[in-house]
Amino acid sequence: MLRGRECATGRNPIHSSARERKPPWKGARAMRPNAASSLLPVNTTLAVLLVVLLLAATAAVALFHLSPDVRTHRARQVLLAGVRAALQLAAVSAVITKVVGSGLATMAFLVLMLGVAVWTAGRRLTPDRSWWLALWPIALSVLPVVSLLLLTGLVPPKGIVLIPVTGIFIGGALTATVLSGRRALDELDLRHGEFEAGLALGLSDRDARMEIARPAASDALLPGLDQTRTVGLVTLPGAFVGMLLGGASPTAAGAVQLFVLVALMAIQAVAVACTVELVARGHLHRPRGGHR
Repeated sequence: MLRGRECATGRNPIHSSARERKPPWKGARAMRPNAASSLLPVNTTLAVLLVVLLLAATAAVALFHLSPDVRTHRARQVLLAGVRAALQLAAVSAVITKVVGSGLATMAFLVLMLGVAVWTAGRRLTPDRSWWLALWPIALSVLPVVSLLLLTGLVPPKGIVLIPVTGIFIGGALTATVLSGRRALDELDLRHGEFEAGLALGLSDRDARMEIARPAASDALLPGLDQTRTVGLVTLPGAFVGMLLGGASPTAAGAVQLFVLVALMAIQAVAVACTVELVARGHLHRPRGGHR
């Protein structure tokens, strides 16, 4: 019967069924666009919910007085940050397809990302002219990793890949720089007497500051450590979910996410070390009473 069917149809049914058998993730690939749209549909309900959540965040900050001092209006900062994020994402969504198609435009966009990160981190650390030194922790931690990815061929020199990967790394370096710098500078303000005592004992300015700043600044590594330790158990990061929705296999998505997490830990460790060194040497500083 099998031979008769093979002759009648012109193909071997056993080989045909083997060819038609697909991995489970490929079988669902045609459904992925619908899955992505149903995950978070862009409609009026989403817009209303975003407004409600933003107002709730602003109200919580204002109600519980979550500000370091009376001069800092954290509630207003939260509200403006949400509005700014919406405007920036709308602008990027409108131009990103043109940017990724040009090598020159891609490089210009990457420089813009780095500049905004340096400005944000620097002004968060200090109001004086030393803010621009935030360039070094971010650049010295991100550029080697991105260069290594390009040289090994793991990331192609295409804007559609390079921009989001570099953006993730710059964002991680930005967070580590801000957290470590603020903790180090705050500790030096609070424990200025211990700094002077270290000088009296014969320590150099750099060593006396380092003894105070380093333990506090090391706490900036905790968010990245906790994210890596709990990945897959508490959170499913965006890169993993995005690749699955885009049609990648679970193994490929997991491998990429693991690389991103490990690379972020390396980037943040270098950023924290550079920031602490700048603070200890007195290059990155803030005026007394300049807490922000």
